[in-house]
Amino acid sequence: MPRNVAELAVEFLIQNGIDNLYCLPGVQNDPFFDALYDRREVLRPIQARHEQGAAYMALGAALATGQPQAFCLVPGPGFLNGCAALCTAYALNAPVFALIGQIPSGAIGKQFGLLHEIEGQLETLQSLTKHAERIIDAEQAVRQMTTVWSAMISGRPRPAGLEIPVDVWKQKLDVDSQDLVVGRDAGKSPDPDQLAEAATLIGQSKCPLIVVGSGAQNASSVVREFAAEITGGVIAFRTGHGVVRSDDPLSLSLPAGHALWSDCDLVIGLGTRLAIQKKDWGLDGNLKVIHIDVDRSSLDLISPADVPIEADLKDALPKLLAAVKGKQPRRTEWQEKIAATRSRFRVEFENELGPQLGWLAAIREALPEEGLFVDELTQIGYVSRFTFPVNYPRTFLSTGYQGTLGWGIATAIGAAHARRDVPVVSISGDGGALFTIAELATAVLHEIPVNIIVMKDNAFGNVRGIQRDQYGARYIASNLENPDFVKLAESFGVTSARANNPDELRSELDKAFLNPGPNLIEVPVGEFPSPWKYVLLPKVRGS
Repeated sequence: MPRNVAELAVEFLIQNGIDNLYCLPGVQNDPFFDALYDRREVLRPIQARHEQGAAYMALGAALATGQPQAFCLVPGPGFLNGCAALCTAYALNAPVFALIGQIPSGAIGKQFGLLHEIEGQLETLQSLTKHAERIIDAEQAVRQMTTVWSAMISGRPRPAGLEIPVDVWKQKLDVDSQDLVVGRDAGKSPDPDQLAEAATLIGQSKCPLIVVGSGAQNASSVVREFAAEITGGVIAFRTGHGVVRSDDPLSLSLPAGHALWSDCDLVIGLGTRLAIQKKDWGLDGNLKVIHIDVDRSSLDLISPADVPIEADLKDALPKLLAAVKGKQPRRTEWQEKIAATRSRFRVEFENELGPQLGWLAAIREALPEEGLFVDELTQIGYVSRFTFPVNYPRTFLSTGYQGTLGWGIATAIGAAHARRDVPVVSISGDGGALFTIAELATAVLHEIPVNIIVMKDNAFGNVRGIQRDQYGARYIASNLENPDFVKLAESFGVTSARANNPDELRSELDKAFLNPGPNLIEVPVGEFPSPWKYVLLPKVRGS
């Protein structure tokens, strides 16, 4: 049936499973939103107060569900405001679809000074995504839409984007809705010879370690069975949390894994780049590397693996498990060493980082196991990455290597919107909180049950801590003047409270989880002990 490109874009999103569009409308996208009006009960617009908020919400929803999510912004400043979320989505392997407007197609690159005109917008979008295209001709629109969407969901998931000039929205074409559905590329099957070689190395290993990343989130059950079969300690940091339960005897924090690194003779990377281990901890001839990842470039990163297996983990790992099952030597001493290391670091963390752990314990005790925890660039957040117990996949959301200050509130709103079935808790420092705190208005408007904790120390706490510990307390540009976050939240219509100690925080969270709308809890804090010796870990192997 005849449709214009705007109607086609709406139908394309619907046919590919998008039911919420995080957005901020504007003139270059008016034809698209006019087309959306007639389908708004199926594809619901979730209008944000700032473009970065819309993009972060889409990211939060994608991380919480593992499913594609979409946002729509005007070109120029609007698009640029969403770029921090796009680069974070890229770092986190998140399937986020960016639908970006553009000035009239005939004016692109002419420097007429049109509203929202910038040079190189498509090139910028391409640099932040796995694949992006500009639609100029309606006759090519379906092909371009399906190409971009296929790239996003096939292989290593990453954000993708489409740029559509304002005059192209109204171009018409004939298309059947069934032609808009995009299937996922099956990808490469694991090489049987490589699986056999990997099984041999595992059988010969006395001290194996496993490192899991975001690529293992959808293969949690088989990873847990595999680890138990080979008695391999499982290291998770940031994006790998929840693949194996934190209370599993083989689960290892980043510092505990580092402590065992010099003793292990085999490391198996599962859905991870292995960058920290290869680059920072070091390799030598006595350490064999098996690496399974859907992205070939990850297998060759820094140093090629001894056995690089390019395949989807859900396809390769069950076959590898079958090949090693029942053929493993007893690794009693290694199991005991893993247990002793876990125990040692539990005590050390309590002694060294007690103030942070007290707050985190209050959150963990209140938050159900299936609830989502959204990390931020704050002292509590840094410590959470190696101490917070996580027992289910996709329940610990982190910025990964991008370290995007200020992502927390808006990302948590998106996660809570997508996962209304479980509580979602966001932690932010007072510095990062003000980046997207305007999205409290969005949470109120759409009745999103997010729970936001703001740790208020009147400083960029990490900057101040580094200036204290490494620069002789020569404090500069790290102090902050803050609002009363309780009163600010109340002015938005948000239920709010203040907690002065961990017991009060737990009590306030218990109350918040019973409230169907958004909640904010301000937590006044002082300085914290530095966590960085447990994150920036030295090389222990190789030159």
